[in-house]
Amino acid sequence: MQHTLRLILGDQLNSHHSWFKTTDDNVSYVLMEIRSETDYATHHIQKIVGFFAAMRNFATELKAAGHQVLYLSLSDAGNLQTFDKNLEAIIKLYKINHFEYQFPDEYRLDQLLKQFCNTLSISHKAVDSEHFYTTRNEMADFFKGKKMFLMESFYRAMRKKHQVLMNADQPLHGQWNFDHDNRKKLPKNHKPIAPLVFDNDVVAIHDEISKTNIKSIGNIDAQHFVWPINRTQSLALLDFFLAECLPLFGSYQDAMTPNEWSLYHSRISFAMNVKMISPQEVIDKAVQEWEKRPNEIEYHQLEGFVRQIIGWREYMRGIYWIKMPEYENLNFFNHQEKLPDWFWTGKTKMNCLKDAIQQSLEYAYAHHIQRLMVTGNFALLAGIHPDEVDAWYLGIYIDAIQWVEITNTRGMSQFADGGIVGTKPYVSSAAYIDKMSHYCGSCFYKKAQKTGANACPFNSLYWNFYDKHEDQLAKNPRIGMMYNVWKRMKPEDKAALLQQADFYLKNINAL
Repeated sequence: MQHTLRLILGDQLNSHHSWFKTTDDNVSYVLMEIRSETDYATHHIQKIVGFFAAMRNFATELKAAGHQVLYLSLSDAGNLQTFDKNLEAIIKLYKINHFEYQFPDEYRLDQLLKQFCNTLSISHKAVDSEHFYTTRNEMADFFKGKKMFLMESFYRAMRKKHQVLMNADQPLHGQWNFDHDNRKKLPKNHKPIAPLVFDNDVVAIHDEISKTNIKSIGNIDAQHFVWPINRTQSLALLDFFLAECLPLFGSYQDAMTPNEWSLYHSRISFAMNVKMISPQEVIDKAVQEWEKRPNEIEYHQLEGFVRQIIGWREYMRGIYWIKMPEYENLNFFNHQEKLPDWFWTGKTKMNCLKDAIQQSLEYAYAHHIQRLMVTGNFALLAGIHPDEVDAWYLGIYIDAIQWVEITNTRGMSQFADGGIVGTKPYVSSAAYIDKMSHYCGSCFYKKAQKTGANACPFNSLYWNFYDKHEDQLAKNPRIGMMYNVWKRMKPEDKAALLQQADFYLKNINAL
């Protein structure tokens, strides 16, 4: 009699996977909380707790559905704390003669499980996780022979293939992209809707983690954990977003304002990235909601949301599998500096950074503009080594799994890939932050000042960045005009800006 062991990783909590269509007493599923996963980065405490809570709930649901489940919690006496050692022991103990796993989304685990299977004397098989719109290598095939991997062309192909917001082979409303409608600042007295948060008691899990020497960052209220930890809660969060937030999502998706951590964002990335819900059901539900309420939800609100999922999310995964493992070592500008200490405390006089970092420590979350144009923008202008930036983003956000983190961080945010993901570095002075937020008016630093004691650091660092990297960037057609502005500046003004930037970089921990 064949006894099969199937491994479920912490980000493979997909109850609709074909594995679970039938129950079989000769098939056992194993999930494990292990130190090799808690320790490969310094994670936010909410991220570790969120993963473990979701995994435990998933195991309980599988058992209730009649499946055979082995669950290794962090403190189990028999837990050997790595996938391969635990699997070896289980295969031996239960006389397993066939092993299966779903393709991991992380290169690191993909390699580990391939190597593990090479050591096995029993039969083994890997299957798709049945989550994404695309297969792992679909984008590589799509861009075969091309030098540029343009997200927009991939996005359009995905829309056509899956008939999302299409009229035959033409986009609805005759236009593919409504990004220009989605860049509004939040009106001054506008009060965003209060976010839906959950009230999960995760004290037992948190206590278990606390008894170990696992290193973590950030804060947690373990009695009232706000993130979804099962499929029911994940769907409730999605439904709340569609009902309450989608009508204004697009307009204010790039907006920032103090003490509002959620605004109109969906915050379903954690639920999606651990596969409690799928991108297809998210998009299907969003389209249905718009069709039900066309007078309340303008088309551009919906298109912006769809693009984030079927465009960016699938695209970033495609880039990851085309370019790994080389991608994680790319450092186009040869940046070498360390992150300032206040990235772990939020104790800085710059309002935008203080708010984005403190929010990240408090909720393990920041939305894409806070990540790209505040923390990421600063790290790029300050010449921080991409490894440092990667480690911070991978650790601090509950939704950060390497396939989606590194392509956004090293690629989109830091331009360390030299333009594989983005066509230009995303940098700005205070002007952009002021345009999209309400931080600057009450800040210690003055947004309009370029030099002097209270000058906003973003201003001088911005010009210093362009000056330093002129050889690499001057020919970039998207930023050539910035060099025209720089060339027209008086020599003494240039010198003052570079001097100011140098002072700030030398005193970065005091900013």
